[in-house]
Amino acid sequence: MQADLTMGNLAGALALQSDEAALVAELRSGSEEAFAWLIAHYHQPIYSLLARTVRNPADAADLTQEVFIKVFRGIHGFHGESSLRTWIYRIALREASNQRRWWMRHQQQEIPIEQEMAEGESGRPVLLKDMLVDPAESPYDHALHQENRSRVEQALGQVPEPFRTTLILRDIEGFVYEEVAAIEGVNLGTVKSRLVRGRACLKALLLTPAPGSPAKAPAGMALSLGEEAQ
Repeated sequence: MQADLTMGNLAGALALQSDEAALVAELRSGSEEAFAWLIAHYHQPIYSLLARTVRNPADAADLTQEVFIKVFRGIHGFHGESSLRTWIYRIALREASNQRRWWMRHQQQEIPIEQEMAEGESGRPVLLKDMLVDPAESPYDHALHQENRSRVEQALGQVPEPFRTTLILRDIEGFVYEEVAAIEGVNLGTVKSRLVRGRACLKALLLTPAPGSPAKAPAGMALSLGEEAQ
């Protein structure tokens, strides 16, 4: 029985590799149908990953398009060292990382929310934040009222990197440890360490009541990759 299962798994894996090789060949030949299938199959998962990583829906949408442009342009450089799915997710995380670096470089050029923009009728200054108030509830705000999902998403957004990305890849996207390691470019031990610490952080955030205020990561979680390696 065990031998039959093993042979069945092997046959399934070989069929999957054969299907993927055929798809890659079609993509390299410039097949519009193959790219349409690829986008239809991966667009939503990639967008969801980026939305949780950069935490801005508009940026996530733009980055998702950029990912598929990079896939289209780089498919001839894909040589099968990993699965096609792993390769696409690696491109997506690289784009997200570039976006975060860009935001950090340009953050100082943004206008502070407390910036005085004009003088009101009463002689008091009008602040930028007062000009941005929208009394209507946005679709995002409405979604946040779905208590369970909103609490998890909010807490997940407060888990520091690189733990958050590891949680997303393993527990939400369902990648196995080896795939997560390949996507993040680290070894298995690092993946498992990040996952344990990320889960502990998320659990602590969910168990900490914080009505009316954003959750904060527990002390000691915000560390650099260099510190983590040590």
